[in-house]
Amino acid sequence: MPPRKRSAVVSPAILIELACHTIMGTALGLGLAFALTEFDAFGISTLIAHSLDPHMTFVVFVGTFTLAFAVGATLTGFVFTMMQER
Repeated sequence: MPPRKRSAVVSPAILIELACHTIMGTALGLGLAFALTEFDAFGISTLIAHSLDPHMTFVVFVGTFTLAFAVGATLTGFVFTMMQER
């Protein structure tokens, strides 16, 4: 019996699942970044306040956290989805 061939077309369900993982990662990244700046436990808020341009520093800090978590959650969701399909 020949091996079963996979279809080259990506299922819409997989794309919806990946979108959900991306949204979840974005929400977690935003939440953590805002928590780190709001509750000044590690001095991050003080460092941002004393920078040359505090607004831009805050935006870059939050954006970096959000992007890192979103990409990480998307890649993790992709791996989980592909392992589940196997």
